[in-house]
Amino acid sequence: MRPLDDLRVIELAGIGPVPFAAMLLAELGADVVRVDRVRPGGMADPLLGAVGRGRRSIAVDLKHPDGIDVVLRLLEDADVLIEGFRPGVMERLGLGPGPCLERNPRLVYGRMTGWGRDGPYRAMAGHDINYIGLVGALHAVGQAERPVPPLNLIGDYGGGALYLVTGILAALFGRDRSGGVVVDTAMVDGAASLMSPFYQMRSDGLWEDSRAVNLLDGGAPFYRTYRTSDGEWMAVGALEPVFYAALLEGLGLSGAELPGQLDREGWPTLASTFTEVFAARTRAEWVAVFDGTDACVTPVLSLDEAPRHPHNLARRLFDSTEAATLPASAFRATDTGSLDPAPVPGTDTDEILTQSGYTTAEIATLRTSEAIA
Repeated sequence: MRPLDDLRVIELAGIGPVPFAAMLLAELGADVVRVDRVRPGGMADPLLGAVGRGRRSIAVDLKHPDGIDVVLRLLEDADVLIEGFRPGVMERLGLGPGPCLERNPRLVYGRMTGWGRDGPYRAMAGHDINYIGLVGALHAVGQAERPVPPLNLIGDYGGGALYLVTGILAALFGRDRSGGVVVDTAMVDGAASLMSPFYQMRSDGLWEDSRAVNLLDGGAPFYRTYRTSDGEWMAVGALEPVFYAALLEGLGLSGAELPGQLDREGWPTLASTFTEVFAARTRAEWVAVFDGTDACVTPVLSLDEAPRHPHNLARRLFDSTEAATLPASAFRATDTGSLDPAPVPGTDTDEILTQSGYTTAEIATLRTSEAIA
């Protein structure tokens, strides 16, 4: 048994945090049914092979009245709906919280937007880089000359999917007391929440409002990356004094001859010294020096190298098939197993409709009308 076995989730197909959230729920055991478009349009989601795992697919035309009825009927025996349309779209389709909760009063209605449902930006398009730019996160990441997007980890997945899943699980926990509920999340909200420690440090005078000058943004010489003689990189995170002492020992340096660790005026000297020393050996040689120590020094691995690292192999962090190598489930409290590959849209249409009570004749009528595919 997995934690969410017997839980049914209806996912309206989208990109970004919603499919990632659905994947996490599937890893926990939920039966996730993705409602795909009958006629896919626009740019195909390049990440679908990864975040589209672990569900079945039904293709429904949400602009067809019978297609809307199909979704409402699917919701009758569902526990969760998740959608990521812009504000007002679900209401215009006839699938807003009102009709959905009327059809199933115990439904947890999970919503995700970029900017939220109010405020002057609510109707604007946006992506991760825009949301994290508005809350200060993008400004704080990168080199001094330019902010650098931290992939789409902070807005889409950290501030989006994880907050959506947290809200859904909380709503499911309290459903017996409160009944169905709307979980309304926004990537801009979650990204701002993730920045809480940095705003606190800023308020306390412990964080400068610039890049690459602070403790955790690459400004500190003991919390940054250094290039090795073979053009590779090592990651150094020796924050605490005891770890910093281990770093100096591994580098063959004497602390008495260097500026103090927290002497900011001496940081350029420390950085220059560390740069010179790291550049004298290969990455493999430094790995041999620091592996097994408390210096908090590790190699910077590429996407091709990471799945082959001994620690990652021992932890079974990745699942490899002929098609792809992808991260395995991060949930260790239960044996989640491997998720099925992302389905082709519409693969399970007939099976899902049959489980929802549709007869063969009704399914044929829906297909003839092109409400489903």
